[in-house]
Amino acid sequence: MTMKVTTATAHFLLVFLASTISHSVICSALGNETDQLSSLLEFKNAMSLDPEQSLISWNSSNHLCSWEGVSCSSKNPPRVTAIDLSHQGLVGRISPSLGNLTFLRNLSLATNRFTGQIPASLGRLRRLRSLYLSNNTLQGTIPSFANCSELRALFLDGNELAGGLPGAGDLPVGIEALVLSSNRLAGTIPPSLGNVTTLRKIACMNNGVGGGIPGELAALRGMEVLAVDGNRLSGGFPVAVMNMSGLAVLGLSTNGFTGELPSGIGGFLPKLRQLTIGGNFFQGNIPSSLANASNLFKLGMSDNNFTGVVPASIGKLAKLTLLNLEMNQLHARSKQEWEFMDNLANCTELQVLSLEKNQMEGQVPSSLGNISVQLQYLYLGLNRLSGSFPSGIANLPNLIILALDDNWFTGSVPQWLGGLKTLQSLTVSYNNFTGYVPSSLSNLSHLMELFLESNQFIGNIPRSLGNLQFLTTIDISNNNLHGSVPEEIFRIPTIEQVWLRFNNLSGELPAEVGNAKQLMYLQLSSNMLSGDLPNTLGSCENLQHIELDHNNLSGGIPPSFGKLISLKFLNLSHNKLTGSIPMLLGDLQLLEQIDLSFNHLRGEVPTKGIFKNSSAIQIDGNLGLCGGALELHLPECPITPSNTTKRKPSVLAIVIPLASMVTLALVILVLFICKGKQKKNSMSLPSFGSEFPKVSYRDLARATNGFSTSNLIGEGRYSSVYQGQSFQGITVVAIKVFSLETRGAQKSFIAECNALRNVRHRNLVPILTACSSIDSSGNDFKALVYKFMPRGDLHKLLYSTPHDDRSSNLCSISLAQRLNIVVDVSDALAYLHHNHQGPIIHCDLKPSNILLDDSMTAHVGDFGLARFKIDSKTSLGNSVSTSSFAINGTIGYVAPECAIGGQVSTAADVYSFGVVLLEIFIRKRPTDDMFKDGLSIAKYADINIPDRLLQIVDPQLVQELSLNQEDPVATDENAAHCLLSVLNIGLCCTKSSPNERISMQEVAAKLHAIRDSISQRLSRRQFSYIDGDHHNTWGSMLLDMEQRVLMEEIVTLLPVERAVATTRFVLGLLRTDMILHTGVACRDALEMRASKQLKEATHEDLLTPTPATLWRRSMTWTAWSGCWSSSSSQFTNSSVYVHRSVSPQI
Repeated sequence: MTMKVTTATAHFLLVFLASTISHSVICSALGNETDQLSSLLEFKNAMSLDPEQSLISWNSSNHLCSWEGVSCSSKNPPRVTAIDLSHQGLVGRISPSLGNLTFLRNLSLATNRFTGQIPASLGRLRRLRSLYLSNNTLQGTIPSFANCSELRALFLDGNELAGGLPGAGDLPVGIEALVLSSNRLAGTIPPSLGNVTTLRKIACMNNGVGGGIPGELAALRGMEVLAVDGNRLSGGFPVAVMNMSGLAVLGLSTNGFTGELPSGIGGFLPKLRQLTIGGNFFQGNIPSSLANASNLFKLGMSDNNFTGVVPASIGKLAKLTLLNLEMNQLHARSKQEWEFMDNLANCTELQVLSLEKNQMEGQVPSSLGNISVQLQYLYLGLNRLSGSFPSGIANLPNLIILALDDNWFTGSVPQWLGGLKTLQSLTVSYNNFTGYVPSSLSNLSHLMELFLESNQFIGNIPRSLGNLQFLTTIDISNNNLHGSVPEEIFRIPTIEQVWLRFNNLSGELPAEVGNAKQLMYLQLSSNMLSGDLPNTLGSCENLQHIELDHNNLSGGIPPSFGKLISLKFLNLSHNKLTGSIPMLLGDLQLLEQIDLSFNHLRGEVPTKGIFKNSSAIQIDGNLGLCGGALELHLPECPITPSNTTKRKPSVLAIVIPLASMVTLALVILVLFICKGKQKKNSMSLPSFGSEFPKVSYRDLARATNGFSTSNLIGEGRYSSVYQGQSFQGITVVAIKVFSLETRGAQKSFIAECNALRNVRHRNLVPILTACSSIDSSGNDFKALVYKFMPRGDLHKLLYSTPHDDRSSNLCSISLAQRLNIVVDVSDALAYLHHNHQGPIIHCDLKPSNILLDDSMTAHVGDFGLARFKIDSKTSLGNSVSTSSFAINGTIGYVAPECAIGGQVSTAADVYSFGVVLLEIFIRKRPTDDMFKDGLSIAKYADINIPDRLLQIVDPQLVQELSLNQEDPVATDENAAHCLLSVLNIGLCCTKSSPNERISMQEVAAKLHAIRDSISQRLSRRQFSYIDGDHHNTWGSMLLDMEQRVLMEEIVTLLPVERAVATTRFVLGLLRTDMILHTGVACRDALEMRASKQLKEATHEDLLTPTPATLWRRSMTWTAWSGCWSSSSSQFTNSSVYVHRSVSPQI
């Protein structure tokens, strides 16, 4: 009886204990999620500005794991493992509450506007692996991160941090990258950093760190990057770096280092790729051993005291792209000492060569022309070079900048110079060149700067120089030029500086000078100019300096000079000017100096503005002046003016108002007629709101040089796109001008206006304003002004060759870049479809409508066919529009239902996106000749995935992933799995039936998840040699990898049979010699179990997470754990080059 009671009691206690533990676990999970939620909301509440609305999803109606920038583990309960809110423009303080997210592994808040201090609580995140707080305005000192035992990368550059550099006691044992550049750090480099032997990168540029580089750093044998440029360091060349045999980047420039470089530096640092030591006090010879660093591609040694010759062995650096030896005391006087120039012909990738400001003498060897045709920047100025213009330059067709100034060159400048079509800056000043200024220079269509001053040029200034439509500066001062000042120069829309002083130019200053709206410097002193000053000069509101002294100018100073609101310096001395000094000159607030001396000026000197300061004005030599400041000691002006001066103003008092009234009446009449015509013939422009600046046809014509063909950058069905310069304070814009004579262009304009006036998203092309006006001929004119996208459209990127060469090699696009592009586009479409009060269907998504900015961020544009959706829904939430356009979109990208006149829905955009996605990764146009007889790009991918994945994707990707190599360790399994997952999403988007396609919200979420899994690893690739003593690390990587292999998105998106095939394919990627027989057995067992489970599941089961899914993951973990433990002995003699995952599942 006692036995039975005891058994029953034990059973009860077990049940009670189990329920208590279960309740405790559930409560703990709920409590943890509540803590995470409150911590994240505290962070949000600390923001004072969120211009990109990146935190709009951070609310209780959404699960925190779906919030933008937040990533969670796949475990239950989910834990926040990563936060990425970089480049969002956020303003505020970083809340200490982030320190409560104890499972956080990656935190990126870079490139925002965070202020205050770095919370010390971040130092409690023991699982944190990467912390990116770059490019903010954080202040205070750097807190301790010693307890962040998993931290590998700490990026705090681009802030206002003060104090000293962290030592070993403030850093975790395993840290690999420490980036602290561009702060206000001081003190010295802590010697204790030598104890952190895992360090591979130290970047502390542009701070105030002093002292020397401690010898203790010699212990950092794995160091790859040491960049301490722009500090106050001193002492001799740091011997410690000579022990860093793996060093790839060494930056010591702009410090106070002294002494000589070690003669064997190239032998000690054979892997060196960048060496920048400019701006120090190094001396002695340049070591010839640098040639042993055969991977060196950037060598900067400028602004030191190096002597001797340039070693001939430097030509052995075949990968060299930059060689900067300027501002030293190097010499070359004989053919033998110029030998280095001959050997530079081996540097076939050289782009920049600077020998400026040395002691090079004699003729430049003709072998200069044998240097790489890739050479773009050549600086030979400030030497003692002589002879004729170097003939070898003719063989350098890609030159952008050519500088030969301050030498002893003689002879004429050759006409063939005009054949260097890419030249943007030409400087041959301060030589002894003779002859005429070559008219062929007008062929340099990209030229922006032309410096010919201080030579002995004769003849006229070629009028054809006015063809240089990008010219900003022309300086031909101090020569023997004759003739008049060409009016064509002032018609160049970009001209900013005209320097023609100290010549023999004659004639009048052309009235066309008023056309030069960008003109800032006008220097024509010491010539023989005559006639009146043009009244049009007052139109140049950007003019800062006017020097017209020492000429024969006559007449009065135009009153329009009072409009020169930017004027700082005015010199009209030593001319024959008459009349009075305009009183309006006293209103110029920026005027600092004015010299009107030695003219024939009369009347009262103004007393306002600059004329109050007698030391800032010079008026000597004008006998008829009176009044002015007392310090000028001028006679008082007569109180009663003469009868002549009385009559003249009285006549003007009648004529001027009368003329003004007539003119005003005519202007009103013309405007009334034009407005009536415009209202009659054109559709109304939708209101864009007050935040969009108003622009006219004239503004846009000026920005595009009269809509010149040289500004044309694209043409479409209804419009042409021009590049505009200097528009509304923006350097470059894109102006889309609609061809209103084309049927449908008016509707396209209105559709695009309606679509864009209320939408704002970082992945939509930003619209600046719209213009609905009339052109110079009185015809309707409509245009949209967009932010300029310098990298052009995606179609050109996919199918053009680098630098437009004639080879068959297409531009290289990495997997990460392609993935970022599809994520950006999916975000834009998801926003248009789901996150706006009036959701929009784009209707014409294709690569040519996807534009790329400088950072390769994708922006969706061209909304000329856009539709607003109506509320009827499909089963998958795709809204339908009853638009009746015949075909909406472009052949190859248009959805099947639209091609046959069906209803337009958001599902049509999903289909187009799927085609674009497949095209990006396969790199074949959907209209390619191979796609015929019913075969589309979607069907092509469907029948080849997954078994022939590597045969159909872009060969560049295969090469990048190294999947075609025999060495299995060289394969990148994670990236290949990413590629497969992305293409599967493309197939799900291109289903024939719109009801079967997923929504763009789902697409965007899944692509973000894939990118988060792969991009963090790619962007923070931490390589290390793992040997037998660390086989657990390799095993852990396989565990993390296998969990990603059976990611939920594979089975939730695909039919059962495809999910099985995909699982087998990905598992096949893991068949490496490392796992040997035990690993293969475990893999096969796992594949059988996963396949069985998939076959037993229905399609509906696969659409949602189920206990079966959790079972399958559990079995996956167990199977791989057994494999790992039973085969660990196989790893003991292996040494493999691996990169660790930074986002393991918890």
